[in-house]
Amino acid sequence: MAHRALRIIAAAALAGSVLTACTTEPATTGTTGGAGKGSSDGKLVLGFAQVGAESGWRTANTKSVRDAAEKAGIELKFSDAQQKQENQIKAIRTFIQQKVDVIAFSPVVESGWDTVLKEAKNAGIPVILTDRAVDSQDTSLYRTFLGSDFVKEGEEAGKWLVKEYEGTSEPINVVELQGTTGSAPANDRKAGFAEAVKGDPKFKVVASQTGDFTRAKGKEVMQAFLKSHEDIDVLYAHNDDMALGAIQAIEEAGKKPGTDIKVISVDGIKDAFVAMEQKKINVVVECNPLLGDQLMELAKKVAAGEDVPRRVETKEGVFTQDQAAAALPSRQY
Repeated sequence: MAHRALRIIAAAALAGSVLTACTTEPATTGTTGGAGKGSSDGKLVLGFAQVGAESGWRTANTKSVRDAAEKAGIELKFSDAQQKQENQIKAIRTFIQQKVDVIAFSPVVESGWDTVLKEAKNAGIPVILTDRAVDSQDTSLYRTFLGSDFVKEGEEAGKWLVKEYEGTSEPINVVELQGTTGSAPANDRKAGFAEAVKGDPKFKVVASQTGDFTRAKGKEVMQAFLKSHEDIDVLYAHNDDMALGAIQAIEEAGKKPGTDIKVISVDGIKDAFVAMEQKKINVVVECNPLLGDQLMELAKKVAAGEDVPRRVETKEGVFTQDQAAAALPSRQY
C-alpha cells in the first residue's frame, strides 16, 4: 500500500538519477531516546513524515514502516501530515532541528519541496523519498526513491481494458476516479492509463474527477457520475478505497458492479480482493505498501555514506477475478 517525476525526467534523471489530516501530529519516537546525531543509546534515528491515513493501503504502509524500524533497531520519529503539505514541511523542519540521521517521507503532492529539501541538504541530513516522487529538477536534494512505478500501474490498468474489449467496435464509456490532485500517483496513473488506451478510439473517458483516495469521496463522486452519465461501461479508480466507495454508489443506483459497470482498481488491499471474489471488481493492479524493510535497509546505507541506487522499485502484479480467491488468504493488508 510511486511519478510525474518519472515522466518529466525519465530520460535524464532515471538514466543518471531518479526519475509513488488539522495540525501535524507531533514527531513521536518509537522508543524513548535523545535527539541528535544518533540517539542517546547509539541507535540510528529516522524521521518519517507520512502522508496521512487516507486509505487501507496507507495504514498498511505505516504499520510496515513502524514494524520494520523496531525490528531493525532504528529509532523512528513519526509524523502524520493528515494529507496537508504544510504539515509535512513542518514535520521535516522539526526533524532537521532534532538532527535526525535520515529523513524519509511520502510527498503529499509532487511540487513545492525544494526549499525544505535544501534545508535538509545544508544540514547534512540525507533524504529518502518513499512511495511518491517529487518534481524537483535538483535530484541532489534526495538520495534515492523507494516505491512503485505509478505510470506502469496505469498502463497495466489500460492494457487490461484494451484486452477485455478486444474485437469490440462499440463505444466504451469510461469514468475515472483520480487520486489526490497534484499527487504523483494521481498524475501518473492517469497518464499511464491514457497512454495505454489512446490507440483505440472506442475508449472514451467521459468524466474524470478526484476522489482524494478515500472511500467516502469515491462514493460521492461516483454518485455524481451516475447522475450525469446514463451509459457508463467502465470505472477506473486510482485506488481500491475509491473503487469500493464507488461500488456502493453503483449498487444503490440499481446497477451491478463488475457486470453492468466493469471496475478497474489499483492497490490490492484485502477488501478489494473480497470484492473481486464477489465479482464486483474485475481487476486490481497491485501497488505494494510493505516498504518498511527496504526503507530501513536504505536508511542504514545512506546514513553510513554508502552508494545506493537512485531508484528502488517494489515487486507487484496484476490480479483478476479468477485469481482473487487463491490470492486472498496471503494478502497482508
